[in-house]
Amino acid sequence: MASQASSPPTPSGPSSNAPAPSKLRHTLRVVRVLVRAGVLSPARPDKIVRQLRALRTWGATIAGGYAAAGERVPDQVSVVDEAGSTTFGEMNLLGRQLARELHRMGVRQGSRVGLLCRNHGGMVQAAVACGRLGADTVLLNTGLAAGQLLDVVRRNEVSLLIADAEFEELYKELPPEIPRVTAWGEPSVPGPRIPTEAKDSAEADPEPPERPGKLIVLTSGTTGTPKGARRPTPKGPQDAASVLSRIPLNSKDRILVSAPVFHTWGLAGLQLGMSMRATLVMRRLFEPEDALRTIQEQRCTALFAVPVMLRRIMDLPRETRDRYDTSSLRIVACSGSAMSPQLISDFMDAFGDVVYNLYGSTEVSWATIATPQDLRLAPTTAGRPPLGTRIAVLDDRGEEVARGSKGAIHVGNEMLFDGYTNGNTKRMADGLMETGDRGYVDAHGLLHVAGRDDDMIVSGGENVFPRPVEEAIVTMPAVREVVVTGVPDEEFGQRFAAYVVPYEGSSVDPNELRMHVREVLGRFSVPRDVVVLGELPRNATGKVVKRRLPSSLPKQE
Repeated sequence: MASQASSPPTPSGPSSNAPAPSKLRHTLRVVRVLVRAGVLSPARPDKIVRQLRALRTWGATIAGGYAAAGERVPDQVSVVDEAGSTTFGEMNLLGRQLARELHRMGVRQGSRVGLLCRNHGGMVQAAVACGRLGADTVLLNTGLAAGQLLDVVRRNEVSLLIADAEFEELYKELPPEIPRVTAWGEPSVPGPRIPTEAKDSAEADPEPPERPGKLIVLTSGTTGTPKGARRPTPKGPQDAASVLSRIPLNSKDRILVSAPVFHTWGLAGLQLGMSMRATLVMRRLFEPEDALRTIQEQRCTALFAVPVMLRRIMDLPRETRDRYDTSSLRIVACSGSAMSPQLISDFMDAFGDVVYNLYGSTEVSWATIATPQDLRLAPTTAGRPPLGTRIAVLDDRGEEVARGSKGAIHVGNEMLFDGYTNGNTKRMADGLMETGDRGYVDAHGLLHVAGRDDDMIVSGGENVFPRPVEEAIVTMPAVREVVVTGVPDEEFGQRFAAYVVPYEGSSVDPNELRMHVREVLGRFSVPRDVVVLGELPRNATGKVVKRRLPSSLPKQE
């Protein structure tokens, strides 16, 4: 992996004079990555033939991936959850059984099935079943309110719901004509249970679909109602090679997937693990100490998490963290929201140089990945583009800006989304999709994200972003977390307000905080309002929901 981290960065934009790599050279790089990861490895010819036949039938979908792995390594453990372990062969059979049941209930190619599930093998099984039928799978956020769930189900035309029993209060108001299947719950819960015992039945399977179903992931909804985004069907293992070129996972890994699978990053953990035929370890709820216990007991070598999970692990007393043997852990792959430089440094000081931070979105998949070496060099960086990905930082005219200058971040790769389910999409520039973020590329070729386009404020004629302010404030010893946002100001048009969560037993002096920001960034970045909170409002994936921050601010001191 060291050679990957130190290799020359991919050209950062369409106007770069660097020659594009030849198709052959790119293919050879992909093959090298897949061989290292164990995706391409020797096997009996008959198993390879059956594996390729499964992929031809179902495509590079979750159904195709588990069908192929079921032929290649049927006895290898695919998923470990609270109910036990399931092999790849068993998972494929369970998915086939559920597909037959769903077909009897009217699910066909093009139907939309909603999944309202925690992380467990039943959710994987449901995704396999939907893929076998060519149905679109709508991954529903378990943090939705009942009204939001009803709205999302209607907007995305969900015709059947597979849900954990614990969410009955959320979905009981859905129209009665939408059938419900219980994925995880007690036998007394109404509705059929998904198959739990793999049986190779003589019953005929439904015909394979003419086209693969889509995975529909909801946007975070931090600024309004979540939108459905249609994820593209992977074209094959070369798509996995992009992420694997910067995050050195391999087929021998045991991956604890703590990020919710309904979230793009948790879904990536599932898809990468499936592609490599690695073992996925799943727990329905994330608890920081339980995560450390699971890493020790299952000898997990990788953890897929969102940043707030790392924050909660570091909030454990040191003697609690030291109680568990996490020496097997060599990769902690994070994505989903900004991670403070202080948290990155503290975590790697405690657990070793294991943090890999992916910057991307539901719409562009991945843009850049920062390795531990990158993060030690520049803790605020989002990293470099992985194999097969281009980024460009453009001005308002669509021209690439000079290194060190801020502009709009655009991304090009093979996994750009297919548009929102409402028919809208993102703007494109020379084959690259906008992310909605602004940032710059530094002298080392590392991308830095300054913030969302709509987070920028104009204060006293200066364009300023909140993320550098947050990065400065969180270095203060008393500050555990902070979020900075713009609020209206009669004199300057807008000003910054800082919402600060101090460490337990610590206090934050607003004037000291303002002086610190002024010394680091200058007076236009100083938050004139400082609000101390016990915790920040977050959604189910750990992102701060700014519209739920207190609307009434204290009088300025």
